[in-house]
Amino acid sequence: MIIPLFSMDKETLLSALEKVKYPGFSRDIVSFGLVREASFENGVAAVTLELTSSDSTIPAQLKKEAEEALSSIDGVEEVQVSVVVKKGQGSSSNQSPSANEGDGVSNRPLPEVKYIVAIASGKGGVGKSTVTVNLACAFEKLLRENNESFDGVGIMDCDVYGPSVPLLIGASERPEVIGDNLIQPVENFGVKVISMGLLVDEEAPVVWRGPMVMKTIQQFASNVSWGKLDLMLIDLPPGTGDAQLSLAQTLPLNGAVIVTTPQKAAVDVARRGAHMFEKVSVPLLGVVENMSFLADEGTGTKRYIFGKGGGPATAEALETPFLGEIALDERIRLGGDNGIPVVVSNADGPSAKSIQKIAEKLWATLTAD
Repeated sequence: MIIPLFSMDKETLLSALEKVKYPGFSRDIVSFGLVREASFENGVAAVTLELTSSDSTIPAQLKKEAEEALSSIDGVEEVQVSVVVKKGQGSSSNQSPSANEGDGVSNRPLPEVKYIVAIASGKGGVGKSTVTVNLACAFEKLLRENNESFDGVGIMDCDVYGPSVPLLIGASERPEVIGDNLIQPVENFGVKVISMGLLVDEEAPVVWRGPMVMKTIQQFASNVSWGKLDLMLIDLPPGTGDAQLSLAQTLPLNGAVIVTTPQKAAVDVARRGAHMFEKVSVPLLGVVENMSFLADEGTGTKRYIFGKGGGPATAEALETPFLGEIALDERIRLGGDNGIPVVVSNADGPSAKSIQKIAEKLWATLTAD
């Protein structure tokens, strides 16, 4: 009987790979689920990484750092690291995820959702969640009126630290648990919603580290009975961090929309947030400028309180469409406070019409051949 001189389990290899951080993020490649295979035999540590990135430098960097991490383990004589780069969902024609070659519908998250769009912002306080909710209601109206085979619209609220979507859309009841431990999303104004705000007490803080956020996103995708949807909007936490990369690695995104306000501070961080999506091969579908101006309805005069032109300038710099501007309108705030989005409560008003036009532009981009 030959006794191996040295044996090693998979956990030892993974422990070493936890030192390898994904470029630009604080999370490691193990917690992001990028390690597909890891084995050790006859002194050889073999690992396969699988990632989505349009940046050609990232696979090479991760390969080098993984090799260094594995080489540091006692008993490892040779290291073999393979990197498989998957094609980004939106890298060609913004087509539906189900149309991608080699991506079996039954094996991917949310197989019955045609289009999945992330709504993001570089910083908090720009009205990202308000824009998300109003866009969802605008899409519900647009698609219901113009699509004979209308399947519905949903919102996945991934802003787990500040989940405001339930308040903004007037949803307060707890989701029901149905067969096979699936959660039934709450529905209001024809929009299906899941949010941490529906699952925890109203005043209870969510104090979680990155891995728990990633787990929540995965559960929202796989343990919620969404059914068939034409469109799902993902309300992301503000800023650039672990949740954004987790989302890009977990869900087949068709693209992202950046929400900003006109002032320079918001514009600068919005551009940084947009570049983050480029790193993970998620295309930008456009920029929305919120709180663009205060309008005097009597005279039609516009006061640009926060500056002017930040949104269009951001879109031009990022080489992505400018989808439109939304006024600083008291009725939007009242709609949010009362749980009735302005596109529902004041559908014929100027702000609702602006949001409806943005929805129409975005849908045209998503469905373009």
